[in-house]
Amino acid sequence: MKKIILTTLASLVGLLLVLALLAPMLLGFSVTQLNSAVRVATGMGAKLACSGHYVSGFDAARNLDDLASYSPANRLLDLEYGNQRVTASLLGMGERSATFRPGLGCTLDIGDTTALDKVTAARAEDMAEEQAKDWPAGSAAPDIDAQLQRTLDEMLTKDNQAGLNTRALLVVRDGKLVAESYSDGVTANTQLLGWSMGKSLTAMMVGRLQALQPQLEVATPLFPQWSDERNLLTLEHLLQMSSGLDFDETYAPGSDATRMLFNAHSASDIALQSPLAHTPGEHFSYSSGTTNLLARWLYEQLGATPQANVDFFQQQILAPLGMHHTTFEMDASGVFVGSSYIYASARDWARLGLLMLNDGQWNGERLLPEGWVSAASSPNQSENDPAYGYQFWLNHGGETARFPELPEDSYFMLGNRKQVVMISPSTNTVVVRLGWSAGDYPTGENFAQLLPKS
Repeated sequence: MKKIILTTLASLVGLLLVLALLAPMLLGFSVTQLNSAVRVATGMGAKLACSGHYVSGFDAARNLDDLASYSPANRLLDLEYGNQRVTASLLGMGERSATFRPGLGCTLDIGDTTALDKVTAARAEDMAEEQAKDWPAGSAAPDIDAQLQRTLDEMLTKDNQAGLNTRALLVVRDGKLVAESYSDGVTANTQLLGWSMGKSLTAMMVGRLQALQPQLEVATPLFPQWSDERNLLTLEHLLQMSSGLDFDETYAPGSDATRMLFNAHSASDIALQSPLAHTPGEHFSYSSGTTNLLARWLYEQLGATPQANVDFFQQQILAPLGMHHTTFEMDASGVFVGSSYIYASARDWARLGLLMLNDGQWNGERLLPEGWVSAASSPNQSENDPAYGYQFWLNHGGETARFPELPEDSYFMLGNRKQVVMISPSTNTVVVRLGWSAGDYPTGENFAQLLPKS
């Protein structure tokens, strides 16, 4: 037995040594970052596998493939599924777990999470969708354009033959669902991860609160912890990513972004502690931490309880828009991870795009304040990159168009792995693309084929 143990230990040490030597070449980190890299891998593995399985309904093989697209080291993860929880370890090290709660999705088990166990949230299966009504009010889709549908089906097939892993494509024109196409294992109800498209939703939630409370006075400082020069920061600075806060958005072991998403009890705490690196308003810097500050601000405005947070989202966003297949996940402290963790069906993503296309109105009710959509889709005032609005990427405003093939007035929700919701006011069109592309995706070329011919 002693010999077997020594042999096993020698094999493990050898494997770790090989991993350390190959890390800079294959994995993008050095041996000195190995501990942080293990924690990132197991945190990411537990979180994404948990949501992939319990929210999206994917099997273990697909979840592992998705994780391996970020690093080949993730193939070494040991993922254990059971009791609405996924536990991840890497070569026996860095064990982490994430727990699924119906209606709330998955949250990493970091620190005290008991407050989440007390939250009640409606689940997709509990919210009766009006089958007989036409989309977007219900699930019926009587307006499918046969020619456009063929184009979309061919596009999805071509994408996946090229290894782009497109999972859903959908087109809305003049308020009607005119084409939708899905890959194997994905349906019109499958909730798919939007990654940074959650930033746009977080901004819309801010807008919804402002519509409900037009007299809302935004106090400065935005947070009591900011008793220094950060007390100059405004809500618009955060919305436009021009806060000037020093936040490391690189996705490397030990960075602000990876600590925030995979190691922190409170995701927003990381950016909350960030010092200023630039004068507020002068410098655009894309920061997931900034979005999580918006989520934290909303949480505190709503009463600083996970239940109030969930109630607002479900009653003021999901219910009015008829979004029955959407899950917004929280961190362990009960604040939505606004930067990254929203899962929604392609149809529900399209509903968000349509709300923007309709200038914030839905069924005759104004959900977003008058003028808010215009401000959200207008350039910011930074000196370095104005082509970004209120957590939306703009096709105009910079030196060149982001997607030259697409209308100048189009703007986008964009997320990692090439998630896209395009809002095109001049063509009255919304296009949704969801998938898992590790490399480039021909967004401009593909979407241009889906727009009405002038």
